[in-house]
Amino acid sequence: MRLLACPPNIFFGTGIPTIIMVLKQKRDSTDTLIVDASKGFVKSGKNNMLRAGDIRRIVDVVAARADVEKYSRLVSRDEIRENDYNLNIPRYVDSSEDPETWDIYASMFGGIPANEIDALSPYWEAFPGLRGELFDVQPNGYAQCKDDPAAIVNGHASVLEFEENYRRAFDGFGDFLHEHLVSRCETVKVSREENLLTQDIFTRLDGIPLVDRYAAFQMLHEQWTTVSLDLEMIQREGFDTIRAIDPHMVVKKKNGKDQEVQEGWEGRIIPFDIVQKTLMPEQVKAVAELEERLEQAQFELTDLVDSLSEEDKMELSDVLNDDNDAFLATPLNREVKILRKTSKDEDWEEGTPEFIMIRAKNLRDESSHLKKDIKKKKADIEDLTRKTIEILSKDDINRLLDTKWIEPLLKKLSSIPSTIISTLKDAVAALNAKYEVTFADLDGEIRKTEHELAGMLDSLTGSDTDLAALAEFKTLLAGE
Repeated sequence: MRLLACPPNIFFGTGIPTIIMVLKQKRDSTDTLIVDASKGFVKSGKNNMLRAGDIRRIVDVVAARADVEKYSRLVSRDEIRENDYNLNIPRYVDSSEDPETWDIYASMFGGIPANEIDALSPYWEAFPGLRGELFDVQPNGYAQCKDDPAAIVNGHASVLEFEENYRRAFDGFGDFLHEHLVSRCETVKVSREENLLTQDIFTRLDGIPLVDRYAAFQMLHEQWTTVSLDLEMIQREGFDTIRAIDPHMVVKKKNGKDQEVQEGWEGRIIPFDIVQKTLMPEQVKAVAELEERLEQAQFELTDLVDSLSEEDKMELSDVLNDDNDAFLATPLNREVKILRKTSKDEDWEEGTPEFIMIRAKNLRDESSHLKKDIKKKKADIEDLTRKTIEILSKDDINRLLDTKWIEPLLKKLSSIPSTIISTLKDAVAALNAKYEVTFADLDGEIRKTEHELAGMLDSLTGSDTDLAALAEFKTLLAGE
């Protein structure tokens, strides 16, 4: 028999936690596999949802009938009988988080208890020698965290070795993916490929501690959703579909009704932004620089308005809106035109109303020109992108598919070690902060504050009854 505890609100219309019970009439053993999968889910609107990684974890544990701490356990029939056949899952699998504890001695005198450092034992096993580098153990058995523990972790030999071992484990993985997906995009068995890639990742992770293989699988699955759709389209429509361009349709309101209209073009397989980033980086960079300058000009214009004094706003009231937070285009243009008939821009001293108006007009004009230039260049790039996709070479297609399919997965997988190390650094920092302030420190702060408050009371004046009340309050502060 198999008993699986599901997360709450996993089935539509059923908010309570549920279970799945699998019964088999003829089987070799009498053990019952109990799995508590109630913690593995993600929110999806009003409901909870099992991720692909959660499902894969369940399937692997059930297939192997494996004992996994805080997740699954093979329970004998005798144990179930001893519990009066009660199948309440927490009786057999405790998946709850360990409650936070506070050490009385450490709270009073400081230091970190050894048992709380022991709780991070998976890290100490994975990073030999790191614990001794991070903590100085005192004669009483309590430890003090050394200065800058994050730097110690980052630079420790075992941590660097862990990162290097992980990197080496995935050496050649990009080439492996290219060979399996890009080079064989017309023939690869889409229905089988995800499992083959999963097994390859799991094999690479064998022997590497701390890594959750199902988190890696989730990364693969999320990327595979995109890759598999593209592969199916290529195999259904032919290789040339990679060079296909389709109208980009959007829904817009017209005459009070939603209508689908074309707004530019899009690649059927390769998105325009990937083509632009990969094959025309200089043009993209030029537009980015213009957009950066536009943002700066608009910031300078806003800053110019914000810096106006009340006197400036009164003098410039004809060219400012009612809220005095923006310049009005028509009055501003008119006033500057009048100024330029009698003087040059540089004739006006900085900070004068005339200088401010000229500066505001220059920034507005520059922003307007930049917007037009950006719009034109983007249109030119889009037209060039459309033409480029239609005549892509095989080498360019390979490069673009690598960029779309493979690079995002490699980037996600490469982030796993840094995430693990960051989690350790956060845990050490939390331990250090937990007992950093002792009860004696708090008591001292309280006494100091009481003393300062009592001193302030001496300077107060009032009626006889007020002073009597203050004197009693001062006595209470003194603990008398």
